Amino acid sequence: MLGVSQFTDIFHLTPPGGEALEAISASDQHGYATLVLAIFALILLVIAMAFRGEQLGQVAAVAIAVCGVVALLIFLIGDLPKVNNVGTLNDPRQSFIDAEAKPVAGFWLELVGALVLTVCGAALATMRPDRVGATESHGGRSRSSAVAETATTRLERTRGD
Repeated sequence: MLGVSQFTDIFHLTPPGGEALEAISASDQHGYATLVLAIFALILLVIAMAFRGEQLGQVAAVAIAVCGVVALLIFLIGDLPKVNNVGTLNDPRQSFIDAEAKPVAGFWLELVGALVLTVCGAALATMRPDRVGATESHGGRSRSSAVAETATTRLERTRGD
């Protein structure tokens, strides 16, 4: 979503009671920063999945969350303050008309994409790998059944004495 928002309009400049006269795209607003963050997050996701349970995978997962936070900061500092700003627009049909910056689909895609990247990156970073060794050391049984079997064996030995 974050990458797609880069290629859509985030604001339409609209005069009061009229239709949009001009569109502002995300690349006009802050370059291709969010696209770079989205691509970097995808690369980090592949690394995090490939090295799951290892130090590198954990670092990659944290870096995904950091990418989301940076994208969220770009949105909050760069885009959000411009919502509903009114300014003068020089239109060929009418000179110097007042227009308001109204958010459109790209604005909301950028917000949702940054939030999803932040939350999912944080969730991935806090996940713990499954303990494979715990089930293998007991012959494929769970720890509780192995403990119950050991207790039963001890009880039989004490009765046999």
